[in-house]
Parts: sequence; C-alpha cells; structure tokens
Amino acid sequence: MSTIRVLVGTHKGAFILTSDGKREKWEVSGPHFAGWEIYHMKGSPADPNRIYVSQTSGWFGQIIQRSNDGGKTWEQPGLAPGEPATTPDGQPKSESNKFAYDSSAETGKPLTTHQWYDGTQHPWEFKRVWHLEPSLTDPDTVYAGVEDAALFRTKDGGKSWHEMAGLRGHGTGPQWMPGAGGMGLHTIVLDHKNPKRMFIAISSAGAFRTDDGGVSWKAINKGLSSQYIPDPNAEVGHCVHRIAMNPLKPDVLYMQKHWDVLRTDNAGDSWTEVSGNLPTDFGFVVDVHAHEPNTVYVVPIKSDSEHYPPEGKLRVFRSRKGGNEWEALTNGLPQRDCYVNVLRDAMAVDSLDKCGIYFGTTGGQVYGSPDAGDTWAPIVRDLPAVFSVEVQTIQ
Repeated sequence: MSTIRVLVGTHKGAFILTSDGKREKWEVSGPHFAGWEIYHMKGSPADPNRIYVSQTSGWFGQIIQRSNDGGKTWEQPGLAPGEPATTPDGQPKSESNKFAYDSSAETGKPLTTHQWYDGTQHPWEFKRVWHLEPSLTDPDTVYAGVEDAALFRTKDGGKSWHEMAGLRGHGTGPQWMPGAGGMGLHTIVLDHKNPKRMFIAISSAGAFRTDDGGVSWKAINKGLSSQYIPDPNAEVGHCVHRIAMNPLKPDVLYMQKHWDVLRTDNAGDSWTEVSGNLPTDFGFVVDVHAHEPNTVYVVPIKSDSEHYPPEGKLRVFRSRKGGNEWEALTNGLPQRDCYVNVLRDAMAVDSLDKCGIYFGTTGGQVYGSPDAGDTWAPIVRDLPAVFSVEVQTIQ
C-alpha cells in the first residue's frame, strides 16, 4: 500500500505527518529544527527519501537542511561528514547559505536596484529562501526562490548555489517592489513535458516564464489588472500570490492574485478572470486536482486587510469547470468563529485516486481530505502557524 508523507513548515519548526493509503490514522514527527521559521520543505520527485528544508531566523540567518532518509536524520549540505553544525561559540554554520547575486560578466547581470515601498530605488539584498523546488529527474538539482526576488539553482544537493541571473536581468527589475511580506520569489512551477520551460511568481512583480531553461524570461501578466499601481494593466508590478498547474495540461495554469482568481490556457500569454461566484476573490492559495486538470481549489479570505475567512466560516471552494462556477466544501471544517488564514504555500495534493487535499492554517491546524475535498478532518491541531504544506505519495 502507498505511503503518504505530508511535510509541514511552521513558524517554529518542521513537522512530518505520515499515513498509509487509507489516510485515516496519522503519525506526527517533530518539531524538527524547533524554534526556527521553516518557510518551505519539499521532497524530491526523483528520490522520495531526499527532502530539502529552508530554515531561517532573524538572529542566525538562512540555512538549507537536507535529509536522505525521509526526514529521520538531517544534514547541512557543505559540511564534511561528522563535522559539527555549529561553531565553538554555538552559532550555526552557514555552509549551505551562500546565496550571492551573480553580477559577473560571464554569467551574471548588473546588480541594479528595485523599487521600495515609498517609490524610491533600493539595493538588492538577500534575506531568505521562500521556496524550494527539486528537479523532476535529479535529486541533487533544486531551484530556490529567494527574497529579494531572484532564482537560484544547486546541482550538488545544496552544497553550492548559483543565481540564474537572467530573471533578475529581465530589464523590469527597477519596477519590482515588495509586497506586504517582502519581495519574494515564492512560486516555482516546472513543466513536466518540457524540461526547458518553467514558471515563477514574485510579489510584487508578477508571473514570468522561461522557455530556454532560465537563460531568458518573459513577463506573462497580460490580462491582469491591479488597483493601487500607476498603470493597472502594467507589464509588471502585480501582486501575484500563487500559480498552479496540473502536469497533464501544462499550458493551463491557475492564479490567485492579490485580488482575482485567473486562468490561462496558453501558458500565460493571456489570463482571464474566473472568480465567478466566490464570496470574495482575495486569497493566497490555489491548487489543482491530481487527475482532473479542470478541477481547481481556492480558500477565499475576506480582504487584504482582514486575513480570515468570510463570516468566520472556513471553506475550501472547488470548481470542476476551470473556474467561474464554484462550490463550497465545508464537511468537517469549522463553520463559525474561525479566523485563521491559509498562506500561499500551505496547500498540497497527493496523487492517489481519489486524490487527497491538504492545507494548513495560521492557527496551527492541518486539515486533510481523502476524497478530493468532499469531506475534511484535522490531521493535527495546535502546531505553530503553518507556512507551507507539501505532500509525497510513496508507492
């Protein structure tokens, strides 16, 4: 029978939830890296025992952690076997934290400035890794989306990281600016059918696509309209919260923007709003059914200033028609006095049939549905605020 492993990153550590294919009883492991912010953790599609973690702290900075045994033990890439992970005075070493913007003449781009909150220009400064996306075919290759917004790649399992500077050198960088949480590259979507094509999203710049393995990039924001920027239909400057794809139809993607839920049928060349009958079209997360490319899930939040579900009812909304027509999924979810949020990386879908849907909240609950959203139950409660949820289906 299959094993399901749900990887949960929280405000104060990482947790691993494990079940069999029935998804009825769960074992909880953690906290790993207790006390640290875990922005993201994700397993390699090429090796289910290889898991990567972005561990960050306002005191100690950014560290990449790696497991080769499904999260039982951890190591910091770049350290020699048996080498202590801390200095003699107790400070964590940072061998896996060398994220330097590439401004070299050979492979880099000039280190220009980006827009700041007040409209002035601000230097690029590395702060943390928001998202890790392992290669579909090589467990040692991983892409990292960072703040300030840039894309990095490792080919040696996290020992060294090199900026794919073509994105930052797109030419529109001086128009990018931070969202409320910072200027993070938070979404990386790999095309399962075309290894040279990749999609990314930045808050607040928008969505971009490469068709040549990251050498050059195209802004794919046609059809997006955003309030509070000088040109609501500008090429860049949009606060995209999340994009998602079903690998069976890589030209069809869904987007949850600061306001609006949108769909593209041509790999981002143009977008159409599909918010339809949602109670509000503000939210952070969007994901797609594992076997039905036209079935999509969102969690509406009341507004950009009130980050909780409308009416205090925690509802996942599902459309089976690619948007516009939405149904509320409530069975097993609290329908009164619920004021949590679901962050952009906090939903995941397994590949079983029926596929399981999982999401975590800022209140520390992780909910799971073994039947594609028809019914829900809490897997675990009272964790620290959940930043990210990923799932591995292990055959």
